[in-house]
Amino acid sequence: MRVLLVYKDYYPVVGGIEHHIQLLAEGLRERGVDARVLVTNTGRRTLEGEINGVPVTKTGRLLNISSAPISLAFYGRLARLSRDADIVHLHFPYPPAEIGQLLIGGGRHFVLSYHSDIVRQKVLGFFYRPLLWQVLRRAERITVSNPQYIQTSRFLRPFADKCVVVHHGVDLSRFTPTPQVQQRVAAIRQQYGDLPLVLTVGKLRHYKGIDVLIDALKQVQARALIVGEGPLGPLWRQKARDEGLSERAIFLGEVPEAELVALYHAADIFAFPSTNRAETWGTVQVEAMACGLPVICTELGTGTTYVNQHNVTGLVIPPNDPAALAAALQQLIDDPALRARLGEAAYRRAHGELSKEAMLNQMLAFYADVLK
Repeated sequence: MRVLLVYKDYYPVVGGIEHHIQLLAEGLRERGVDARVLVTNTGRRTLEGEINGVPVTKTGRLLNISSAPISLAFYGRLARLSRDADIVHLHFPYPPAEIGQLLIGGGRHFVLSYHSDIVRQKVLGFFYRPLLWQVLRRAERITVSNPQYIQTSRFLRPFADKCVVVHHGVDLSRFTPTPQVQQRVAAIRQQYGDLPLVLTVGKLRHYKGIDVLIDALKQVQARALIVGEGPLGPLWRQKARDEGLSERAIFLGEVPEAELVALYHAADIFAFPSTNRAETWGTVQVEAMACGLPVICTELGTGTTYVNQHNVTGLVIPPNDPAALAAALQQLIDDPALRARLGEAAYRRAHGELSKEAMLNQMLAFYADVLK
């Protein structure tokens, strides 16, 4: 079986969808599937080669329009690579690829993974909507990370009969607390642990809610370790300085994987205060849960609360509500037994249902059904 995975970016570009496609491509090849990847390059050159054993084509990028890379070479490669594919598997949203598949794409079968509604680009979304309906109609099957999104997305609801839930799994073997990790955990707690440690991880984008977390810190004595970089990083760093919270809102930037694993194990609580439907799942929630952390997330009508279940693996609060976030943090800080109970359930859920192996099993079953 030959599968062509299509999106805008791939490793080493960092992001939730990019990481999901990488795990999927590498895992499929380990299981004997001829999985290939077509994306755009971050520069103007077209590159073809292998990344961790996966054949990857990155076509030269000319410019970006509303976060969508434009590459003329992409369309020629799409026509050629899709012609030999049993399944062309697009990852939405990336409008140039969807338009290309409608016009020139091949493949015996065409499927789509629907990661998120187009939330922020209102004008672009308005003009793209007719094409989106055509893409969803043309796709034989649509994978969605969780059942809630099928019911709450106005675009997916009319096509619910061909939507299939495939979780976004995580390679949980990465989060084993080795002796080296444990040494680093001790050092982190010695450096920062005079206060309860709240960890958050992610690209510092408009929907991540770091401003909400900073406002919550005014109401609770805790220290937030903020991992990641992004377009709103400078603004949120300045906000922490302006609020006099530079010592309790620590921006660590992007960190190596070994350091990230140590931070997960050093923290007391994981906060995921996302503010709108651009947040559809939250792989970092699964990573935190795999390390036994209770999670505080927001109810967005997406998969955030499918991953983290209220009073089971953590707490769920309204979005854009610093007081609610502060109250949830205080509740977990004041009740170590509750933290332990939620953290143990989080660990079991991550390792039982949200692993890479579970995702690959689901995706292979999905492909087999399509090929029938």
